[in-house]
Amino acid sequence: SDPLDRFEKVDHPVPLLSLGNAFDGDELRAWVERAVKGLEAVLDDGAQPALALELKIDGLAVALTYQQGVLVRAATRGNGVTGEDVTTNVRTIRGIPLRLRGDVVPQSLEVRGEIYMRRSTFEALNERLVAEGSRPLANPRNGAVGSLRQLDSSITASRGLDFWAYGIGPTSAEAPETQTVTLNWLAALGLPVSEERRQLESVDAAVAYCEGWAARRDTLDFEIDGAVVKVDRLDYQQVLGQVSTAPRWAIAFKFPAREATTRLLDIEHNVGRTGVIKPLAVLEPVGVGGVTVSKATLHNADYILDRDIRIGDRVVIKRAGDVIPAVVGPVLDVRTGAERVYEPLTVCPVCGRALVRPEGEADLRHRDGGCPAQLRRSVEHFASRGAMDIEGMGKKIAALLVDEGLVEDLPDLYALDRDELLALDGFKERKVDNLLGGLAVSKARPLGRLLFGLGIRHVGETVATQIIAHFASLNELASADAEALEAIDGIGPIVAESVVAWFADDVNQQTVERLRQLGVNTTRLDSEAIAASGPATSAAAGKTFVLTGTLPTMSRPQAKAKIEAAGGKVTGSVSKKTDYLVAGEAAGSKLVRAEELGVPVLTEDVLEALLSQAPDTAATEMAEETGEQGDLFAA
Repeated sequence: SDPLDRFEKVDHPVPLLSLGNAFDGDELRAWVERAVKGLEAVLDDGAQPALALELKIDGLAVALTYQQGVLVRAATRGNGVTGEDVTTNVRTIRGIPLRLRGDVVPQSLEVRGEIYMRRSTFEALNERLVAEGSRPLANPRNGAVGSLRQLDSSITASRGLDFWAYGIGPTSAEAPETQTVTLNWLAALGLPVSEERRQLESVDAAVAYCEGWAARRDTLDFEIDGAVVKVDRLDYQQVLGQVSTAPRWAIAFKFPAREATTRLLDIEHNVGRTGVIKPLAVLEPVGVGGVTVSKATLHNADYILDRDIRIGDRVVIKRAGDVIPAVVGPVLDVRTGAERVYEPLTVCPVCGRALVRPEGEADLRHRDGGCPAQLRRSVEHFASRGAMDIEGMGKKIAALLVDEGLVEDLPDLYALDRDELLALDGFKERKVDNLLGGLAVSKARPLGRLLFGLGIRHVGETVATQIIAHFASLNELASADAEALEAIDGIGPIVAESVVAWFADDVNQQTVERLRQLGVNTTRLDSEAIAASGPATSAAAGKTFVLTGTLPTMSRPQAKAKIEAAGGKVTGSVSKKTDYLVAGEAAGSKLVRAEELGVPVLTEDVLEALLSQAPDTAATEMAEETGEQGDLFAA
């Protein structure tokens, strides 16, 4: 196709989650123990769920959408919620079928997988680039990412990319019962899947599989940085659910870090949004596992002093999980005596304010706010996608607004003057209008996002959502004590005390009030209130649903979201514990199972009515309005 001007953004119908990590057999066993505990309601005593294992290939995650068996869209993972439309480029990858094969092809199917570059392809490509006078690529993963994100699809076509499918997203088909069956099904549809996949019954066998591949990872013609372990049954996956960005039913067993040695040139310090000061190693650039590393974490002052790491030392560098570079320690045998001992900070390197180290903590931090570096980080966080999602504001603009004195606290964002913005270097009318428009739209964000965006210590996205489900406004939350917060399931004393302390600060109280005066939403939306209201709000609260077939107006993810918003739970299989089966067109074995067990079967219309009813009136009104289906519900 003709070269693109840019990549369009794509919202994923269901987020693409990241994975938690295990770095040894003990951590993998601990994860299995947590999974077993989470499945107590469905497992027999002493039983353990079967595990599905695959190699964790080091590439770029994508979601492929097929309609009537034809590839209609391909999107990168992006931030998990929004990615980029790379359909034109993906169509050039030979391993990805443009049309699914088989006698029974689903009307719609999202395939999730990884685009990667083989080592042999990478080496040949680098030879060609060098011969052409171009800069060689750092490693196969960078090669895959760079090759896919080309505006000219002919370049992607020339790069020899490959693909593995590892799962599915939304589909019109009856979902397979296990991960193992899912991969077999995808292979039957013509999609490439891992040949090294296994279904194992014991955690010891899973540990042996992972450790075995760690020892022979370099025998493959592609890069792997670990193995992925999943609970095999998809209905068990539904029961386990997820935390904010990662599933509880899957984990990545990461291989031991690759190491190298280099010179520690200096130690710099970063100021975080909560005021914490983190030391950062400035290194003589060195290759570690195919990546050039010039900076690495040093954790905190105690870490440096306990390991006697000195400026000028030759140090060992590792990439934890083949990702994050860190300094392990010095190479003592090659010291010359010219190395300098590290002296912990007493004042902030940016603003000069005194630093404190709270009792029981390892990090130095600001006693209070006022540091421009801390403010820059706070503005970046406030504007980020998980918080207020301010379109048009990235890290560079956030830093510029702070450095130019236009933003001295978070509320200043909503008081920016158009003429002052136009006076900044590089700010034309369109850029200014986009930024001001993004700010205006963000005022109506849900209260949970605002609470997360305020940057209160220990309050992440999930915790913010939990808290807001129990408080109708920031004013109400500000007057709560630690005991009221600890009464919320999942909120402990550390989080509770952090929230109470933040709202007790006069400056923070002024911040909240000024945000409200500037038009920012500081009250809970109806959709956020449902979790707080509990069973009294909806007849669906506390009930277990199973979805099957094709519904008239809703996709299954949409139906699932509505049920969960009303306080219900959606699982993957029908059992005696199922309260309702929601059945659409072409309902299969789940409908038969529901009838055998006497589980009430609801149509989409009846489901909608149920979600809107209070529990004390639902049975009567449903029976009057919906006839036989209502009778089933009432029964």
